[in-house]
Amino acid sequence: MTDPAQLDLLCINTLRTLSIDAVQQAQSGHPGTPMGAAPTAYCLWQCFLRFDPQDPNWPNRDRFVLSAGHASALLYSLLYLCRVQAASPSYKETGRLAVTLDDLKTFRQINSRCTGHPEYGWTSGVETTTGPLGQGAATSVGMAIAQRWLAATYNRPGYELFNYNVYTLCSDGDIMEGVCAEAASLAGHLKLSNLCWIYDANDITIEGSTRLTFTEDVAARFFGYGWNVVHVSDANDLEMLARSYEVFLNTDDCPTLIIVQSHIGYGAPNKHDTKEAHGEPLGDEEARLAKQAYGWDPDARFYVPDEVPAHFQSEFGQRGAAARSAWDERFTAYRRQFPDLAGQIDRMQNGELPEDWDSALPDFPADAKGMATRESSGKVLNAIAGKMPWLLGGAADLAPSTKTHLSAEPADEFQAPGQGGDYAGRNLHFGLREHAMCAIASGLSLSKLRPYAASFFIFSDYCRAAVRLCAMMELPVIYIWTHDSISLGEDGPTHQPVEHLASFRAMPGMVLLRPADANEVVEAWRVIMRLKDRPVSLVLTRQAVPTLNRSKYAPASGVSRGAYVLADAADQQPDVLLLATGSEVALCITAYEQLMSEGIKARVISMPSWELFEAQSQEYRDSVLPPRIKARVVVEAASSFGWERYAGCDGALFGLHAFGLSAPAKVVAQHFGFTAENIVEAAKAQIKRH
Repeated sequence: MTDPAQLDLLCINTLRTLSIDAVQQAQSGHPGTPMGAAPTAYCLWQCFLRFDPQDPNWPNRDRFVLSAGHASALLYSLLYLCRVQAASPSYKETGRLAVTLDDLKTFRQINSRCTGHPEYGWTSGVETTTGPLGQGAATSVGMAIAQRWLAATYNRPGYELFNYNVYTLCSDGDIMEGVCAEAASLAGHLKLSNLCWIYDANDITIEGSTRLTFTEDVAARFFGYGWNVVHVSDANDLEMLARSYEVFLNTDDCPTLIIVQSHIGYGAPNKHDTKEAHGEPLGDEEARLAKQAYGWDPDARFYVPDEVPAHFQSEFGQRGAAARSAWDERFTAYRRQFPDLAGQIDRMQNGELPEDWDSALPDFPADAKGMATRESSGKVLNAIAGKMPWLLGGAADLAPSTKTHLSAEPADEFQAPGQGGDYAGRNLHFGLREHAMCAIASGLSLSKLRPYAASFFIFSDYCRAAVRLCAMMELPVIYIWTHDSISLGEDGPTHQPVEHLASFRAMPGMVLLRPADANEVVEAWRVIMRLKDRPVSLVLTRQAVPTLNRSKYAPASGVSRGAYVLADAADQQPDVLLLATGSEVALCITAYEQLMSEGIKARVISMPSWELFEAQSQEYRDSVLPPRIKARVVVEAASSFGWERYAGCDGALFGLHAFGLSAPAKVVAQHFGFTAENIVEAAKAQIKRH
């Protein structure tokens, strides 16, 4: 076949029919969007996307994010036809395709690379895990920010190492989601002209026509955000699609939204424009009719004409390979001229730390008055940032309160040029957009930067979907949650977290750290910076807590093991165990001193991280929590849910079973029973009982 138009159509229909067959064989999935959006994706991949199928982790590749994750069959079909190679997390090729034909045949089945929604780290070419609508689009803003920061920080005259673009395929559902609106607003403010969202406007959601709920002028909204908006009236018009992508490439002062009108289930005669074509397999007869409409053998299944992979290789493959090869040569020369900068890039790409990253960490002297752990964390953060240039982040309008503003050099505000900063700035300002902030942090991490995102702990409720996907992707994002308890006092129950510690502990893959004093904060950051495959939630106080005398009590290095004996009976044979985290550890120390003065042997256990403690050997865990000692008191100003595993069935639990209270902090603590006197009495009662 030599006619270019016919060859284009053959490739598009191969994408469509592979998607139909994958969904039909699985008897599960969404065939409609892959059928309608196939020309849009084909034009982008074949004519514009810079991506080397032999090196899917090439740092300067263009990113393609399928925010409409339900259309995963389309992405998998592209990866198969483009012969994208699988690559291991260590960036070494594994000798197999990222997606094989057998994978497509086992779509949505166990161990297939073609999972129901795209999963990062499982299938090469999947840039981020998507499915919950809006998440991919918001994450792509982080990728675009990363490119701007990398270019401003590392590009040099004659050495343009980072100039990739980010393309995101969105659905009607994505555009409706609030996180998408938050991210789009920020992207427009930052003038991210390397970001292109492709809105597949097919006017269908699960419940039916978007006319049920969604009649706004999307173009006007994005104009208001500061985006360039381009319309393509027919998704099958490849010439118009190509012109729209060219408009994006020639726009240098704002992001671009391309609104593409498509028909869901294009070619499915009886399910055209219906919800069934979106959320269910077509059925055998409808699948045959759709294939006939494409000029396909209706009985052929998973059929791939020989010309199709060859055609993708001749354009998509060769363009990507040439771009990557030229980049490799450029980076080799760059390495000779700028060895220090090249070394930073190497470490960043491999998730490694600078050799002296912890050389400036502070050591805090004992202080009965102490400081808030948010304060000590801010000092530690800046000490690390001074040694690690690719550590960057910000807060959702709360940097002064979370103490997360970087002053360590180099540091400035990340802003579009002319807005009071530049793209080399490491202080990101997210505004009151907590949800987008956390999705953007994932995009930064997927781009190999080391990001942190901060807010009050209570507002983690706004971020949950993005944080959950981050944990699923095993990204080492640092979440800094401050104002961690009822000790907020007068702000009242709307701002006082209660169930949040328990909920984060319940999240697979999340490491939660709630340090007790300034030196535990230092050790918590030592743990955090060494994590490569898990996010962490660092939970910090607003109020001052004593800096413990480490010549009297155990060193804070025990934080690395999740829990450790902070204070003990002289003979290390205590009668009662006092367990606590964060600010409540100081309460237990006061109670411990009172008990010891009365001749009662007690042990205080600081337990900043359940996850780290559970990773220790049984021998170590038993040395901290001897099974024979049943008298136990747990103290944490939060829901006590889950603490039974350490307190035992009969242990005393000082926790919260209601929302907080608006009053001064000391009054609130006393109201809920968080006093050393109450702990002492509970300890005595436990000893008597056991």
